Amino acid sequence: MGTATSPPVRGRPRLRTLLAVVGAALIPVITMTISGGPAGAAVPSTPSGWSLVWSDDFNGASGSLPSSANWIIDTGHSYPGGPANWGTGEIQNYTSSPSNLSLDGAGNLRITPLRSASGEWTSARIETRRADFKPADGRILRIEGRIQMPNVTGQAALGYWPAFWALGAPYRGTYWNWPAIGEFDIMENVNGINSVWAVLHCGVNPGGPCNETTGLGTSRACPGSSCQSAMHDYRFEWDRSISPNQLRWYVDGQLYHTISQSRFDATTWNNMTGHAGYFLLLNVAMGGAFPNALGGSTPTAATVPGRPMVVDYVAVWQSGPGTPTPSPTISDPPPGGVDARSTIQAESFQAQQGMQLEATTDSGGGQNVSHIANGDWLRYDNVRFGSSAATQFTARVASGAAGGVSGLVQVRLGSPTAPVIGSFSVGNTGGWQSWRNVPANITGVTGTQTVYVTFSSGQPSDYVNLNWFTFGN
Repeated sequence: MGTATSPPVRGRPRLRTLLAVVGAALIPVITMTISGGPAGAAVPSTPSGWSLVWSDDFNGASGSLPSSANWIIDTGHSYPGGPANWGTGEIQNYTSSPSNLSLDGAGNLRITPLRSASGEWTSARIETRRADFKPADGRILRIEGRIQMPNVTGQAALGYWPAFWALGAPYRGTYWNWPAIGEFDIMENVNGINSVWAVLHCGVNPGGPCNETTGLGTSRACPGSSCQSAMHDYRFEWDRSISPNQLRWYVDGQLYHTISQSRFDATTWNNMTGHAGYFLLLNVAMGGAFPNALGGSTPTAATVPGRPMVVDYVAVWQSGPGTPTPSPTISDPPPGGVDARSTIQAESFQAQQGMQLEATTDSGGGQNVSHIANGDWLRYDNVRFGSSAATQFTARVASGAAGGVSGLVQVRLGSPTAPVIGSFSVGNTGGWQSWRNVPANITGVTGTQTVYVTFSSGQPSDYVNLNWFTFGN
Protein backbone atom coordinates (compact mmCIF):
# COMPACT_ATOMS: atom_id res chain seq x y z
CA MET A 1 0.00 0.00 0.00
CA GLY A 2 2.89 2.41 0.51
CA THR A 3 3.28 5.55 2.66
CA ALA A 4 4.71 9.02 2.19
CA THR A 5 6.20 12.12 3.67
CA SER A 6 5.75 14.71 0.95
CA PRO A 7 3.80 14.60 -1.25
CA PRO A 8 1.21 12.64 0.78
CA VAL A 9 0.76 10.01 -1.93
CA ARG A 10 2.96 6.97 -1.77
CA GLY A 11 3.48 3.47 -2.86
CA ARG A 12 1.73 3.56 -6.22
CA PRO A 13 3.17 3.37 -9.73
CA ARG A 14 2.84 6.46 -11.85
CA LEU A 15 0.23 6.39 -14.58
CA ARG A 16 2.58 5.78 -17.53
CA THR A 17 4.22 2.83 -15.81
CA LEU A 18 0.91 1.50 -14.63
CA LEU A 19 -0.63 1.47 -18.07
CA ALA A 20 2.32 -0.45 -19.46
CA VAL A 21 2.17 -2.99 -16.65
CA VAL A 22 -1.59 -3.39 -16.87
CA GLY A 23 -1.39 -3.96 -20.57
CA ALA A 24 1.08 -6.77 -20.01
CA ALA A 25 -1.05 -8.18 -17.19
CA LEU A 26 -4.10 -8.47 -19.41
CA ILE A 27 -2.30 -10.69 -21.92
CA PRO A 28 -3.70 -14.22 -21.43
CA VAL A 29 -1.46 -16.45 -19.34
CA ILE A 30 -1.32 -20.15 -20.22
CA THR A 31 -0.76 -22.22 -17.10
CA MET A 32 -1.55 -25.60 -15.61
CA THR A 33 -1.58 -24.22 -12.05
CA ILE A 34 -4.95 -23.73 -10.40
CA SER A 35 -5.82 -21.93 -7.18
CA GLY A 36 -5.69 -23.74 -3.86
CA GLY A 37 -8.30 -25.65 -1.87
CA PRO A 38 -11.63 -24.46 -0.50
CA ALA A 39 -12.10 -21.27 1.48
CA GLY A 40 -11.79 -21.81 5.21
CA ALA A 41 -9.03 -24.41 4.85
CA ALA A 42 -6.48 -24.63 7.65
CA VAL A 43 -2.98 -23.17 7.46
CA PRO A 44 -0.97 -25.58 5.27
CA SER A 45 1.34 -28.07 6.93
CA THR A 46 4.83 -26.72 7.49
CA PRO A 47 6.99 -27.77 4.53
CA SER A 48 9.92 -30.10 5.18
CA GLY A 49 13.01 -28.09 6.06
CA TRP A 50 11.01 -25.12 7.35
CA SER A 51 9.64 -24.01 10.72
CA LEU A 52 6.45 -22.09 11.44
CA VAL A 53 7.11 -18.63 12.86
CA TRP A 54 3.54 -17.30 13.15
CA SER A 55 0.09 -17.85 11.66
CA ASP A 56 -3.60 -17.03 11.89
CA ASP A 57 -6.26 -19.17 10.20
CA PHE A 58 -9.11 -16.84 11.25
CA ASN A 59 -11.19 -19.48 13.01
CA GLY A 60 -13.83 -18.03 15.29
CA ALA A 61 -17.49 -17.21 15.70
CA SER A 62 -19.28 -15.51 12.85
CA GLY A 63 -19.33 -11.75 13.33
CA SER A 64 -16.41 -11.67 15.76
CA LEU A 65 -13.32 -9.53 15.28
CA PRO A 66 -9.92 -11.05 14.48
CA SER A 67 -7.72 -12.04 17.44
CA SER A 68 -6.58 -9.01 19.42
CA ALA A 69 -3.51 -11.02 20.43
CA ASN A 70 -2.46 -11.14 16.77
CA TRP A 71 -3.82 -7.96 15.22
CA ILE A 72 -4.14 -4.21 15.77
CA ILE A 73 -7.20 -2.60 14.15
CA ASP A 74 -6.37 0.74 12.53
CA THR A 75 -9.18 3.30 12.53
CA GLY A 76 -9.93 6.69 11.05
CA HIS A 77 -8.19 8.47 8.16
CA SER A 78 -4.57 8.36 9.38
CA TYR A 79 -2.18 7.30 12.10
CA PRO A 80 -2.00 9.87 14.92
CA GLY A 81 0.30 12.57 13.58
CA GLY A 82 0.88 10.66 10.34
CA PRO A 83 0.11 11.57 6.72
CA ALA A 84 -3.54 12.35 5.98
CA ASN A 85 -5.59 9.69 4.21
CA TRP A 86 -2.92 7.13 5.16
CA GLY A 87 -0.50 8.83 2.79
CA THR A 88 -2.20 7.46 -0.34
CA GLY A 89 -5.17 9.75 -0.97
CA GLU A 90 -7.64 6.95 -0.14
CA ILE A 91 -10.97 8.31 1.05
CA GLN A 92 -12.57 5.68 3.28
CA ASN A 93 -12.87 5.82 7.06
CA TYR A 94 -11.41 2.67 8.63
CA THR A 95 -13.52 1.25 11.48
CA SER A 96 -13.57 -1.66 13.91
CA SER A 97 -17.22 -2.36 13.14
CA PRO A 98 -18.03 -6.04 12.42
CA SER A 99 -19.89 -4.81 9.36
CA ASN A 100 -16.49 -3.82 7.92
CA LEU A 101 -14.26 -6.37 9.65
CA SER A 102 -15.23 -9.80 10.96
CA LEU A 103 -14.71 -13.53 10.88
CA ASP A 104 -17.33 -15.41 8.89
CA GLY A 105 -17.50 -18.50 11.11
CA ALA A 106 -16.13 -20.67 8.31
CA GLY A 107 -12.43 -19.98 8.85
CA ASN A 108 -12.14 -16.72 6.92
CA LEU A 109 -11.64 -13.02 7.61
CA ARG A 110 -13.78 -10.60 5.60
CA ILE A 111 -12.90 -6.94 5.04
CA THR A 112 -15.92 -5.27 3.50
CA PRO A 113 -16.11 -1.69 2.14
CA LEU A 114 -19.50 -0.07 2.68
CA ARG A 115 -21.12 3.20 1.62
CA SER A 116 -23.55 5.00 3.91
CA ALA A 117 -26.71 6.78 2.84
CA SER A 118 -24.78 10.06 3.07
CA GLY A 119 -22.11 8.71 0.69
CA GLU A 120 -19.33 8.06 3.25
CA TRP A 121 -17.22 5.00 2.54
CA THR A 122 -16.04 2.81 5.43
CA SER A 123 -13.73 -0.20 5.37
CA ALA A 124 -11.10 -1.90 7.55
CA ARG A 125 -7.34 -2.21 7.96
CA ILE A 126 -5.45 -4.47 10.38
CA GLU A 127 -1.77 -4.97 11.13
CA THR A 128 0.08 -7.62 13.10
CA ARG A 129 1.16 -6.82 16.62
CA ARG A 130 4.45 -8.47 15.85
CA ALA A 131 6.86 -6.25 13.95
CA ASP A 132 9.85 -8.59 13.96
CA PHE A 133 9.30 -10.71 10.87
CA LYS A 134 12.79 -11.10 9.48
CA PRO A 135 14.90 -14.10 8.43
CA ALA A 136 17.85 -15.10 10.55
CA ASP A 137 21.22 -14.91 8.85
CA GLY A 138 21.48 -17.77 6.36
CA ARG A 139 17.72 -18.44 6.35
CA ILE A 140 14.73 -17.67 4.11
CA LEU A 141 11.58 -15.99 5.42
CA ARG A 142 8.33 -16.88 3.64
CA ILE A 143 5.23 -14.72 4.16
CA GLU A 144 2.07 -16.16 2.61
CA GLY A 145 -1.63 -15.46 2.52
CA ARG A 146 -4.52 -17.21 0.80
CA ILE A 147 -6.89 -14.50 -0.38
CA GLN A 148 -9.82 -13.85 -2.68
CA MET A 149 -9.91 -10.28 -3.88
CA PRO A 150 -13.28 -8.48 -3.78
CA ASN A 151 -15.45 -10.23 -6.36
CA VAL A 152 -16.38 -7.17 -8.39
CA THR A 153 -15.21 -5.99 -11.81
CA GLY A 154 -15.78 -3.27 -14.39
CA GLN A 155 -17.40 0.04 -13.50
CA ALA A 156 -18.77 -1.45 -10.28
CA ALA A 157 -15.20 -2.04 -9.04
CA LEU A 158 -13.77 1.46 -9.57
CA GLY A 159 -11.92 2.54 -6.44
CA TYR A 160 -11.49 -0.90 -4.83
CA TRP A 161 -7.90 -1.30 -3.59
CA PRO A 162 -7.27 -4.55 -1.65
CA ALA A 163 -3.78 -5.27 -0.34
CA PHE A 164 -1.63 -7.70 1.64
CA TRP A 165 1.70 -6.06 2.50
CA ALA A 166 4.50 -5.43 5.00
CA LEU A 167 6.08 -2.29 6.48
CA GLY A 168 9.41 -1.88 8.28
CA ALA A 169 9.08 -1.81 12.07
CA PRO A 170 10.60 1.69 12.47
CA TYR A 171 7.54 3.14 10.73
CA ARG A 172 5.47 2.60 13.88
CA GLY A 173 5.32 5.68 16.04
CA THR A 174 7.12 7.83 13.48
CA TYR A 175 4.99 7.62 10.31
CA TRP A 176 7.25 9.95 8.30
CA ASN A 177 10.23 7.69 7.50
CA TRP A 178 8.75 5.96 4.45
CA PRO A 179 10.10 4.64 2.11
CA ALA A 180 13.57 4.26 3.69
CA ILE A 181 12.35 1.65 6.21
CA GLY A 182 11.08 -0.57 3.38
CA GLU A 183 7.75 -1.86 2.14
CA PHE A 184 6.95 -5.22 0.53
CA ASP A 185 3.65 -5.25 -1.37
CA ILE A 186 2.86 -8.97 -1.49
CA MET A 187 -0.53 -8.61 -3.16
CA GLU A 188 -2.20 -5.48 -4.50
CA ASN A 189 -5.05 -4.93 -6.91
CA VAL A 190 -7.19 -2.03 -8.06
CA ASN A 191 -10.48 -1.52 -9.86
CA GLY A 192 -11.30 -5.22 -10.15
CA ILE A 193 -8.60 -5.90 -12.77
CA ASN A 194 -7.58 -9.56 -13.02
CA SER A 195 -4.01 -8.86 -11.97
CA VAL A 196 -1.79 -9.04 -8.90
CA TRP A 197 0.90 -6.40 -8.35
CA ALA A 198 4.19 -7.06 -6.53
CA VAL A 199 6.15 -3.95 -5.53
CA LEU A 200 9.16 -2.99 -3.41
CA HIS A 201 9.45 0.50 -1.92
CA CYS A 202 12.73 1.80 -0.46
CA GLY A 203 15.22 4.66 -0.42
CA VAL A 204 13.98 8.22 -0.77
CA ASN A 205 10.86 9.87 -2.18
CA PRO A 206 10.70 10.99 -4.94
CA GLY A 207 13.18 9.11 -7.12
CA GLY A 208 15.98 7.17 -5.50
CA PRO A 209 16.96 3.52 -5.98
CA CYS A 210 13.34 2.33 -5.87
CA ASN A 211 12.11 4.93 -8.38
CA GLU A 212 9.58 6.40 -5.95
CA THR A 213 6.75 6.92 -5.77
CA THR A 214 6.41 4.17 -8.37
CA GLY A 215 8.50 1.56 -6.60
CA LEU A 216 10.07 -1.47 -8.25
CA GLY A 217 7.24 -3.71 -9.32
CA THR A 218 5.48 -5.85 -11.85
CA SER A 219 2.12 -7.54 -12.25
CA ARG A 220 0.51 -10.56 -13.85
CA ALA A 221 -2.88 -12.23 -14.17
CA CYS A 222 -3.83 -14.79 -11.55
CA PRO A 223 -3.30 -18.39 -12.72
CA GLY A 224 -6.38 -20.37 -13.70
CA SER A 225 -9.34 -18.55 -12.14
CA SER A 226 -9.38 -14.77 -11.96
CA CYS A 227 -8.10 -12.98 -8.88
CA GLN A 228 -11.66 -11.87 -8.10
CA SER A 229 -13.48 -15.19 -8.54
CA ALA A 230 -11.31 -17.54 -6.47
CA MET A 231 -8.79 -17.89 -3.67
CA HIS A 232 -5.12 -17.67 -4.65
CA ASP A 233 -1.91 -18.07 -2.66
CA TYR A 234 0.24 -14.92 -2.52
CA ARG A 235 3.78 -15.40 -1.25
CA PHE A 236 6.82 -13.24 -0.58
CA GLU A 237 10.28 -14.61 0.23
CA TRP A 238 13.25 -12.77 1.72
CA ASP A 239 16.28 -14.97 1.10
CA ARG A 240 19.36 -14.46 3.28
CA SER A 241 20.74 -17.91 2.46
CA ILE A 242 22.46 -16.64 -0.70
CA SER A 243 24.78 -13.75 -1.46
CA PRO A 244 23.68 -11.29 -2.66
CA ASN A 245 20.32 -11.68 -0.89
CA GLN A 246 17.11 -11.91 -2.94
CA LEU A 247 13.49 -10.76 -2.62
CA ARG A 248 10.95 -12.92 -4.49
CA TRP A 249 7.21 -12.76 -5.19
CA TYR A 250 4.93 -15.69 -6.14
CA VAL A 251 1.28 -16.34 -6.96
CA ASP A 252 0.05 -19.93 -6.59
CA GLY A 253 3.65 -21.03 -6.39
CA GLN A 254 4.67 -19.32 -9.64
CA LEU A 255 7.61 -16.92 -9.34
CA TYR A 256 6.94 -13.66 -11.18
CA HIS A 257 9.13 -10.97 -9.58
CA THR A 258 12.70 -11.06 -8.23
CA ILE A 259 14.91 -8.25 -6.90
CA SER A 260 18.55 -8.73 -5.89
CA GLN A 261 20.43 -6.99 -3.11
CA SER A 262 23.08 -6.17 -5.70
CA ARG A 263 20.74 -3.56 -7.15
CA PHE A 264 21.16 -1.29 -4.13
CA ASP A 265 23.89 0.62 -2.36
CA ALA A 266 24.78 -0.60 1.13
CA THR A 267 23.00 2.24 2.95
CA THR A 268 19.69 1.74 1.14
CA TRP A 269 19.76 -2.02 1.72
CA ASN A 270 20.68 -1.64 5.39
CA ASN A 271 17.95 0.95 5.99
CA MET A 272 15.26 -1.47 4.81
CA THR A 273 16.72 -4.73 6.17
CA GLY A 274 18.95 -3.80 9.11
CA HIS A 275 16.15 -2.98 11.57
CA ALA A 276 14.09 -5.34 13.79
CA GLY A 277 11.88 -6.60 10.96
CA TYR A 278 8.45 -6.03 9.44
CA PHE A 279 4.79 -6.05 10.42
CA LEU A 280 2.07 -7.34 8.09
CA LEU A 281 -1.08 -5.53 6.95
CA LEU A 282 -4.40 -6.45 5.35
CA ASN A 283 -6.80 -3.78 4.13
CA VAL A 284 -9.24 -2.70 1.46
CA ALA A 285 -8.90 0.99 0.63
CA MET A 286 -11.32 2.95 -1.53
CA GLY A 287 -10.01 5.51 -3.99
CA GLY A 288 -6.54 7.01 -3.89
CA ALA A 289 -3.55 7.45 -6.17
CA PHE A 290 -3.33 3.91 -7.55
CA PRO A 291 -6.98 3.29 -8.55
CA ASN A 292 -7.30 6.89 -9.72
CA ALA A 293 -4.32 6.46 -12.05
CA LEU A 294 -6.23 3.75 -13.90
CA GLY A 295 -9.83 4.82 -13.52
CA GLY A 296 -9.94 8.58 -13.09
CA SER A 297 -11.47 9.90 -9.90
CA THR A 298 -12.65 6.92 -7.86
CA PRO A 299 -14.88 5.60 -6.43
CA THR A 300 -17.76 6.70 -8.65
CA ALA A 301 -21.54 6.59 -8.43
CA ALA A 302 -21.35 3.25 -10.27
CA THR A 303 -19.05 1.68 -7.65
CA VAL A 304 -20.91 -1.07 -5.79
CA PRO A 305 -20.27 -1.40 -2.02
CA GLY A 306 -20.30 -4.56 0.04
CA ARG A 307 -17.83 -6.80 -1.84
CA PRO A 308 -15.36 -8.21 0.71
CA MET A 309 -11.77 -9.29 0.46
CA VAL A 310 -11.79 -12.82 1.93
CA VAL A 311 -8.68 -14.05 3.73
CA ASP A 312 -8.32 -17.75 4.51
CA TYR A 313 -5.02 -17.62 6.39
CA VAL A 314 -1.80 -15.69 6.84
CA ALA A 315 1.37 -17.58 7.80
CA VAL A 316 5.08 -16.92 8.17
CA TRP A 317 7.69 -19.67 7.86
CA GLN A 318 11.47 -19.71 8.06
CA SER A 319 13.81 -22.21 6.46
CA GLY A 320 15.77 -24.45 8.80
CA PRO A 321 14.87 -26.18 12.07
CA GLY A 322 12.86 -24.51 14.77
CA THR A 323 9.65 -24.51 16.73
CA PRO A 324 6.59 -22.23 16.57
CA THR A 325 6.59 -19.22 18.85
CA PRO A 326 4.63 -20.28 21.98
CA SER A 327 1.13 -18.84 22.01
CA PRO A 328 -0.14 -17.42 25.29
CA THR A 329 -3.00 -19.41 26.83
CA ILE A 330 -5.60 -18.18 29.28
CA SER A 331 -5.41 -19.53 32.84
CA ASP A 332 -8.34 -19.95 35.20
CA PRO A 333 -7.92 -18.02 38.46
CA PRO A 334 -7.29 -20.26 41.48
CA PRO A 335 -10.39 -21.12 43.55
CA GLY A 336 -10.89 -18.30 46.00
CA GLY A 337 -8.54 -16.04 44.07
CA VAL A 338 -4.81 -15.38 44.46
CA ASP A 339 -3.05 -13.74 47.39
CA ALA A 340 -1.72 -10.34 46.31
CA ARG A 341 1.34 -10.83 48.51
CA SER A 342 2.31 -14.13 46.90
CA THR A 343 4.55 -14.41 43.84
CA ILE A 344 2.12 -14.06 40.91
CA GLN A 345 3.58 -15.65 37.80
CA ALA A 346 3.18 -13.38 34.79
CA GLU A 347 1.96 -16.23 32.55
CA SER A 348 -0.97 -16.99 34.92
CA PHE A 349 -3.09 -14.17 33.44
CA GLN A 350 -6.81 -14.48 32.60
CA ALA A 351 -6.60 -12.22 29.54
CA GLN A 352 -3.93 -10.37 27.62
CA GLN A 353 -3.24 -8.16 24.65
CA GLY A 354 -0.16 -8.35 22.47
CA MET A 355 1.91 -10.88 24.42
CA GLN A 356 3.94 -13.98 23.70
CA LEU A 357 5.44 -16.59 26.03
CA GLU A 358 8.95 -17.97 26.08
CA ALA A 359 11.04 -20.27 28.26
CA THR A 360 12.87 -18.34 30.97
CA THR A 361 16.43 -18.91 32.10
CA ASP A 362 15.65 -17.28 35.43
CA SER A 363 15.93 -19.42 38.57
CA GLY A 364 13.09 -21.92 38.80
CA GLY A 365 12.64 -22.15 35.04
CA GLY A 366 9.15 -22.06 33.56
CA GLN A 367 8.00 -19.25 31.28
CA ASN A 368 8.00 -15.49 31.13
CA VAL A 369 5.79 -13.10 29.18
CA SER A 370 7.75 -11.60 26.29
CA HIS A 371 7.58 -9.25 23.29
CA ILE A 372 5.91 -6.55 25.40
CA ALA A 373 5.40 -3.18 23.73
CA ASN A 374 3.36 0.00 24.03
CA GLY A 375 -0.35 -0.65 24.55
CA ASP A 376 0.00 -4.26 25.72
CA TRP A 377 -1.65 -5.43 28.94
CA LEU A 378 -2.22 -8.42 31.23
CA ARG A 379 -5.31 -9.12 33.39
CA TYR A 380 -5.42 -11.06 36.67
CA ASP A 381 -8.79 -11.80 38.29
CA ASN A 382 -9.67 -12.15 41.97
CA VAL A 383 -6.45 -10.81 43.44
CA ARG A 384 -6.98 -10.72 47.24
CA PHE A 385 -5.42 -7.76 49.05
CA GLY A 386 -7.36 -8.19 52.31
CA SER A 387 -8.11 -5.42 54.77
CA SER A 388 -4.52 -4.22 55.16
CA ALA A 389 -3.68 -1.91 52.28
CA ALA A 390 -0.89 -2.91 49.92
CA THR A 391 1.23 0.12 49.09
CA GLN A 392 4.03 -1.38 47.01
CA PHE A 393 4.30 -3.31 43.75
CA THR A 394 7.45 -5.22 42.78
CA ALA A 395 8.01 -6.87 39.39
CA ARG A 396 10.82 -9.03 38.01
CA VAL A 397 11.70 -7.68 34.58
CA ALA A 398 14.36 -7.98 31.90
CA SER A 399 15.08 -5.97 28.78
CA GLY A 400 17.32 -6.17 25.76
CA ALA A 401 15.80 -3.06 24.21
CA ALA A 402 17.94 -0.90 21.95
CA GLY A 403 19.56 2.23 23.29
CA GLY A 404 17.04 4.99 23.92
CA VAL A 405 14.09 2.56 24.03
CA SER A 406 12.30 2.33 27.38
CA GLY A 407 8.82 2.36 28.83
CA LEU A 408 6.60 2.11 31.88
CA VAL A 409 5.25 -0.92 33.76
CA GLN A 410 1.97 0.23 35.29
CA VAL A 411 -0.70 -1.10 37.68
CA ARG A 412 -4.39 -0.40 37.21
CA LEU A 413 -7.56 -1.79 38.76
CA GLY A 414 -10.68 -2.93 36.92
CA SER A 415 -9.77 -1.82 33.40
CA PRO A 416 -6.70 -1.43 31.16
CA THR A 417 -7.66 2.24 30.80
CA ALA A 418 -8.38 2.93 34.49
CA PRO A 419 -6.19 5.42 36.35
CA VAL A 420 -2.64 4.25 37.02
CA ILE A 421 -2.12 3.56 40.74
CA GLY A 422 1.64 3.03 40.46
CA SER A 423 4.40 2.53 37.89
CA PHE A 424 8.11 2.28 37.23
CA SER A 425 10.29 2.87 34.20
CA VAL A 426 12.47 0.19 32.62
CA GLY A 427 15.07 0.24 29.87
CA ASN A 428 17.82 -2.15 28.84
CA THR A 429 18.87 -4.38 31.76
CA GLY A 430 21.63 -6.13 29.83
CA GLY A 431 19.52 -8.62 27.89
CA TRP A 432 16.08 -10.20 27.51
CA GLN A 433 16.95 -12.75 30.20
CA SER A 434 18.93 -10.40 32.45
CA TRP A 435 16.46 -10.17 35.34
CA ARG A 436 16.08 -7.64 38.11
CA ASN A 437 13.43 -6.82 40.72
CA VAL A 438 12.06 -3.28 40.44
CA PRO A 439 9.77 -1.79 43.14
CA ALA A 440 7.19 0.97 42.84
CA ASN A 441 4.92 2.72 45.31
CA ILE A 442 1.20 2.37 44.63
CA THR A 443 -1.97 3.93 45.99
CA GLY A 444 -3.17 1.73 48.87
CA VAL A 445 -5.32 -1.20 47.73
CA THR A 446 -7.62 -3.43 49.80
CA GLY A 447 -10.30 -6.00 49.07
CA THR A 448 -10.45 -8.35 46.06
CA GLN A 449 -9.55 -6.70 42.77
CA THR A 450 -9.11 -7.32 39.06
CA VAL A 451 -5.51 -6.24 38.47
CA TYR A 452 -4.21 -5.02 35.13
CA VAL A 453 -0.50 -4.71 34.44
CA THR A 454 -0.23 -2.31 31.51
CA PHE A 455 2.69 -1.11 29.41
CA SER A 456 3.31 2.32 27.92
CA SER A 457 6.19 3.54 25.75
CA GLY A 458 6.89 6.39 23.40
CA GLN A 459 8.57 3.95 20.98
CA PRO A 460 6.92 1.11 19.01
CA SER A 461 9.60 -1.50 19.80
CA ASP A 462 9.35 -4.31 22.36
CA TYR A 463 10.99 -3.04 25.54
CA VAL A 464 10.46 -5.48 28.43
CA ASN A 465 9.88 -9.09 29.52
CA LEU A 466 7.95 -9.89 32.71
CA ASN A 467 8.56 -12.99 34.86
CA TRP A 468 6.51 -12.37 38.01
CA PHE A 469 5.18 -9.66 40.32
CA THR A 470 3.92 -9.24 43.89
CA PHE A 471 2.39 -6.65 46.21
CA GLY A 472 3.51 -5.61 49.69
CA ASN A 473 2.93 -3.10 52.46
